[in-house]
Order: sequence, then structure tokens, then C-alpha cells
Amino acid sequence: MNLLQKYSLLKLTALLEKYTPSNKHGFSWAVPKFMKRIKVPDYKDRNVFGVPLTINVQRTGQPLPQSIQQAMRYLRNHCLDQVGLFRKSGVKSRIQALRQMNESAMDCVSYEGQSAYDVADMLKQYFRDLPEPLMTNKLSETFLQIYQYVPKDQRLQAIKAAIMLLPDENREVLQTLLYFLSDVTAAVKENQMTPTNLAVCLAPSLFHLNTLKRENSSPRVMQRKQSLGKPDQKDLNENLAATQGLAHMIAECKKLFQVPEEMSRCRNSYTEQELKPLTLEALGRLCNDESADYQHFLQDCVDNLFKEVKDKFKGWVSCSTSEQAELSYKKVSEGPPLRLWRSTIEVPAMPEDILRRLLKEQHLWDVDLLDAKVIETLDSQTEVYQYVQNSMAPHPARDYVVLRTWRTNLPKGACALLLTSVDHDRAPVVGVRANVLLSRYLIEPCGSGKSKLTHMCRADLRGHMPEWYTKSFGHLCAAEVVKIRDSFCTQNTDTKDSKSR
Repeated sequence: MNLLQKYSLLKLTALLEKYTPSNKHGFSWAVPKFMKRIKVPDYKDRNVFGVPLTINVQRTGQPLPQSIQQAMRYLRNHCLDQVGLFRKSGVKSRIQALRQMNESAMDCVSYEGQSAYDVADMLKQYFRDLPEPLMTNKLSETFLQIYQYVPKDQRLQAIKAAIMLLPDENREVLQTLLYFLSDVTAAVKENQMTPTNLAVCLAPSLFHLNTLKRENSSPRVMQRKQSLGKPDQKDLNENLAATQGLAHMIAECKKLFQVPEEMSRCRNSYTEQELKPLTLEALGRLCNDESADYQHFLQDCVDNLFKEVKDKFKGWVSCSTSEQAELSYKKVSEGPPLRLWRSTIEVPAMPEDILRRLLKEQHLWDVDLLDAKVIETLDSQTEVYQYVQNSMAPHPARDYVVLRTWRTNLPKGACALLLTSVDHDRAPVVGVRANVLLSRYLIEPCGSGKSKLTHMCRADLRGHMPEWYTKSFGHLCAAEVVKIRDSFCTQNTDTKDSKSR
């Protein structure tokens, strides 16, 4: 992904320098003229509206809240025949009630019986209320310039390059939204909404055109525009470009997110081979002993885990997180530029029970789990395990094939579970194959029926830029141990309720 982004930057820069006026090159990004000290908002009191996509990823692993995804599913499954969908206005009071319903129950909102126009308006408001445009403050002007200056026959390759420069979460949401809007236009005979009609209704919300103008203009300029009572030619050109651009992206959405042919041809020049999981036989070669096998590799992993414990996790850097877990990271010099993350939490259960939950009861704490099975049992404490996790539609599911081993006879009653990705011929690829470079669970008793759960993880989930791993992956690790902890809290509550009956 990093190489693809660099290629896209070169491609887009060349096109913009060739076709845009010299004072409008797309990468001389404007800085607001009146700079203020920016206070980072606290989003603890918000769940859906006005929450950045990055925060959604850190909280749930997906950039769109579940309730917003459910709104799209509701419209797609039940409302595509509604004439003027997204053009006709909903009722303000009902839209406000939908917003409040989203904020209070973001994971289980039912839109059954709701007006299609109310739900569509709420969806528009969601994108309008994002702290920055979907195409980001940094790149929105570039998107508009493509549709103002780049010739029509070259716009597709230009817009594909610009999309690759978006942050991962913005690019994923854009794909989800465009595919949804494409489905709306597919029912044009019933709803009379062409790509252009949809773009007229949605472009202001997606590009934040009025907001961008206010932020990048001085008060004197804004006052002059208001006194004239009409937009200037620049505003008209940008509005037209936004409408034409969104209509084009809706119509061509299936082509926008494909890897360019020239990049596919040069894949072998990339260090792809180093990023692929090894076979069981090849794992032993990672040890210094030529006669070593995967069992020697696993023993080395156990030894390294307890070396970290003995050294009291020296050299780790603490991070703040909204989750109720401790989070820290450590830079690793070998392999891809991915940090090793560590999350720690106290769990109201004994080590053996937590280990059993990790091994046999993943469905109780992993809401995205679609399927899981043991591919091969190697011994009483070692197996090859495959599991599949759901992704936000229309993105493919992500599957993992891991060699995992566990230990229960550790000092002081501790347990450990160690995992690493392997290549196995009995595990067909389901969606996108992730690569778990290192995953270690250490479970230590801490008295009163409680345990300290520590999870260390370094993984390449595929399809993400290095920045995403720095900003989001650690928070997902913290969220995972919280879910494991909460699965026991829910179980204990259910047990108490059944006893009180």
C-alpha cells in the first residue's frame, strides 16, 4: 500500500502540473489565513454524529458506525423505489428523533417503519456533520481541481490516484458510500435519481463546500460576498466541479478502487515475498539451528515472551487510549515498519477460564467473527487454526490462518497463548489473508478470582497504510482485551440474575 500511494502521488502530481494553472497546483494546499490554537475536541459524549472516522476505527475497528451502515442497508433493501430519494426532504422532528436514536443505541438501531426520506436526510446530515469533509480538508481542493482542469479522458486515472492518497478510513467510507449510491441509481426507473441528480443533493454535504469557503476566506471577503448577495464565479465553478465529480465517481465506482495495471505488472519488484506467512517447515529455519522445526520456533517464542516479563517490559512507550486498558508500543527493526503493541487489563476470571475463552469461545467476544475452525491438530497444545472476520460492506472479509500453541503449566499459575500466521495447503483463502507476525497472550492470576491479561500483537491486516497502524491498530488491540473482559462481566451478570429468580 505504501508503494501504491507513492506511485499515485507521482501520477497525480504529473497530471495536475500539466493541466492546472501554475498558481493552482493541487499540492500547494492552502492554510487558513487566521490561525488559532486548535484544541483537540473530546468525543466521549458523542457516539455517531460529529465523530471523526478515525475515532470510529479506534472504537470499533470500522470507520462507519453500525447504525449508519444499517441506515444504508435499510434504504438499499426497502426504499430504492421511492421517487426522489435524497432529493425530497424529510420531516425535521422525525430526523431529529432518528439522530437521537443513533446516539443512544448506535449498535442496534431498527429503521423498520421509518420514512425513506427521513433516513436519507439523516444520512446526508451524518456526512455534513463530520469534522472534516469525506475527501478531507487537505485533498478536497485537489478533487475539485481534477474536475475543473484535467481533460475528461484522463480524469479517471487522476481520481483513482487522488483516492489512493486519502487516509484509509476515508477511502473505505468513500467506497462504501459510492457503491451504495450506485445501487440507488440502478433503480432510476423507479426513483428517478440519476448520478447527477444524486450528486446535486449530496455534493455539498460530502465536500463541505460552504464550510471550506468560510475557513479559507477572510472576514472582509465573506462580508463582501454577503453584501453582493450572490456567489462569485470561483464558488460557482467549485460547486459545478463537485457535482460533476461526485456524479462521475458514482457512475465509475467499480473502477475507482482497482490497483492500476502498471502497478500489478511490477508487483514482483516489491518485497511481497517477505510479507507472506511461512509454512510449518519453513518456520524452523528462523531459528539458528538448521535441524530446527516449528516446535523449536514456538519454544523460542515462549522464551522471548518470558524474557519480556523478566525485563518488566523495558523500553515500551505508553499511549493514552479511550479504552479502559493500558496501551503501549515498541518499535521493531526487523520486517515491515509496524509497531509491536501491548494492551493490558484486569479480567474477573481465572487464567484457565480466560484461556478457554480465547481458544474455544471467540464468538463470545469477537462480534465480527464469521467462521472459525481447527485446520490441523499437531499435538495436545498446538494446532493450525483459521478464522474469518467480517468487514464493512462492500469490503471483503479478512481471514487468518495461524499456528497457535498454549501453555498452562507456567510459574505462579499463569497461562499463555502464542500465535503466528502460517501458510497451510488445507486453508483456502476467504477474502483477504492477513498476516499475524506476532500475537502473544499472557494471563497471570492476581487474586480474588481475577487475572491480569496482557496481549502483545504485531500484524499486517493488508490494505492499510503505515499511518493507519500508528494511529488506529493499537487502539483496536486495547478494544479487544476490553471485549474479552466484558464477555466475563456479562456472563457474571447473567449468572447473578438467574440465581436471583
